[in-house]
Amino acid sequence: MLGAIIGDIVGSPYEFDRGTKSVNFPLFAADANYTDDTLLTLALGQAMMDAAGDETIADELIVRTMREFAARYPLPKGGFGGRFTQWLLSKNPQPYGSFGNGSAMRVSSVGWLYDTLETTEHWAKISARVTHNHPEGIKGAQATAAAIFLARTEGATSHTKIRHRNYLAERFGYDLSRSCDEIRVRHHHQETCQLSVPAALSAYFESTDFENALRLVISLGGDTDTEAAITGAIAAAAYGIPEPIIIKGRSYLPPDLLAVLDRFSAFVEA
Repeated sequence: MLGAIIGDIVGSPYEFDRGTKSVNFPLFAADANYTDDTLLTLALGQAMMDAAGDETIADELIVRTMREFAARYPLPKGGFGGRFTQWLLSKNPQPYGSFGNGSAMRVSSVGWLYDTLETTEHWAKISARVTHNHPEGIKGAQATAAAIFLARTEGATSHTKIRHRNYLAERFGYDLSRSCDEIRVRHHHQETCQLSVPAALSAYFESTDFENALRLVISLGGDTDTEAAITGAIAAAAYGIPEPIIIKGRSYLPPDLLAVLDRFSAFVEA
C-alpha cells in the first residue's frame, strides 16, 4: 500500500491540471500531502485483513471501515468526492453505480493478499462493489489489483511487462498501446476508471524504476494524485521503493495511520 500512498502524496499538488506536464518537478513539493486516496487505501487494507478471506462479512466490513476512517481522520489536503460524501453520510449506504477511479486507487492491498490471479481479481470486485458497482468501476479495480499481483509474483523484466500488458489489454479491453508522449497531449482531469486506469498502467509499463514511474504518470496531467496512487502501487510491487522515498513518504502519516500500514506489512509477511 505504501507505493499508492507515496503516489498520492507526490501527485497531490498537481491534480486538476495544475502541473506543467513535465517529468521535472520536486518529488515532494512543499504543498504535498496525503488525500482521501491514502485514507481509503488504508481503510480498505484494514477491512481486507479483518475479513481474512470471509466473503460473508467482507461487504459489511468494507463499508463500516471506510465510514469509520472518514469520520475519524481529518484530511490535511482535499476532501471526498460529492457522491462518495453522500454515501458516507447515508443511513443505509448502497452502491451507486459509480465508474469513478476511486475503486482503482484504493485497491492496492488486494494485489498483495492472495495467491492466485483469479482470487485477486475476485476480491478486487468485492472491494469495489460496495460503491463502484458499475462494470467499469469494477474493471478498474480488477485491472489495478491484477497488475500489482503480476508485478510482485513475476517481476518487471521487458519480457514479463509485455506479457502483462497484453493480458491486461485483452482481459479488460484497455488501449495500452500508446506511449506517455502520445497520452500526454490530450490527457486531462477526469475522475473515471476508463480514463485514469489505462493512463496509469501505460506509465508503469514505460517506466524504469519507482521514481520514474511516478514522474511519468504525473507528467501526463489529469487526476494526478489518484493516477499516481495507481501507478505507484504497481511500481512498488515491481521495483520496490528506494529507502529515502520510503522514509519521506512515511513522514506525512500520523502515528495511527502508520500503525495500519505497519500492521498490513506484517500481515503480508506472516
